[in-house]
Amino acid sequence: MARGNRLARLAALGLLGVVTLTGCEMPNNEFWRFGWPEGITDRSQDMRELWTGSVIAALIVGFAVWGLIGWSVVMHRKRGDELPKQTAYNLPLEIVYTILPFLIIAGLFFYTVVVQNRVMERSDEPDETIAVNAFKWNWQFVYPETAGDDGEPVDTVGSSSEIPILVLPTDRTIRFELASADVIHSFWVPEFLFKLDVIPGNENGRDNVFEVTVQEEGAYVGRCAELCGTYHAYMNFEVRAVSGDDYDAYLEARESGLDTFEALEEIGQPGVSSSTTPFESLQNKNVDQQNAGG
Repeated sequence: MARGNRLARLAALGLLGVVTLTGCEMPNNEFWRFGWPEGITDRSQDMRELWTGSVIAALIVGFAVWGLIGWSVVMHRKRGDELPKQTAYNLPLEIVYTILPFLIIAGLFFYTVVVQNRVMERSDEPDETIAVNAFKWNWQFVYPETAGDDGEPVDTVGSSSEIPILVLPTDRTIRFELASADVIHSFWVPEFLFKLDVIPGNENGRDNVFEVTVQEEGAYVGRCAELCGTYHAYMNFEVRAVSGDDYDAYLEARESGLDTFEALEEIGQPGVSSSTTPFESLQNKNVDQQNAGG
C-alpha cells in the first residue's frame, strides 16, 4: 500500500502542474505557436497563449500516460508461470485519477472563459464601426458613419467575379457588427486568430458584435468558416489594413463617388485583392458554355 501511495503522490504532483501551466505567460515564437499564425490584433496574444498552454498541458498528460504504460509493460511483464499477487483496488490511486482529470478540465475551462471574456470585451466608444452583412454567398461591408454622393453609407459588395475588400485602419479600435441575410455564416480572418458565427435574426448588438485593434498593415484573406450551402467555399474576402491617414483618405475618396478600386488606387494601394482570387463558379462555367454554344 505504501508503494501505491508514493505512486499516487508522484502522479498528483507531476500532473497537477498542468492546471497551472495554462495560466503562465508563454514565449511568442514560431516553435511555441505550434502552427498558429502570429496574429495581428491586440487580442491575438491572449488566444495564442491559451492555445500554447493547452497544447503543453495535453503533451504533459500524453507523456505521463505513455510513461505509465511503458512502466507497466516493463515492470509487470511475465516472469514465469506463477500467478502474481492480485490487487483488487488501490483507493489512493483511484482517488487521484478520478479527481485529477476533473482539475485539469476545470483549469482549462477557467482559462478559456477568462480569455473569451477578455477577447469579447467592448469599449464604450470605439474609434470606427463596420457593419458586415453575410449572404449566400458573399459579403457586404458598410461604413455606417459615412455618406456617399447618393446620401447612403459607403459600402463594398462582393460578387462571383470580384473579391470584396474590407479596408481597415491600424491602431484604432474597430467594432464589427455582423448580420446574416439567410443562414448561419462565420466571419473569419486567420491572422486575427478569431472567428465569429453570424447568426441570422440575432442583430441585437450583443452576440454578433466584437472589437479588435489591427496592429500591422497588410493584406489578409478572410473566409466564411461555417458550411452555409453550395458555394460556401467561394465566400472569400480580403482585409486591407492601412494607416489611419490612408484610411481617412480612402473614405473621403469613397464619399466623393469613387468605387473601391478607384479609392484604393487613390491612396496608393492595389485596387484588387492580392491575398485571394475569385473562384470560377459552376454558374459562370454554365454561362460560358451556353455563350460558346450560341
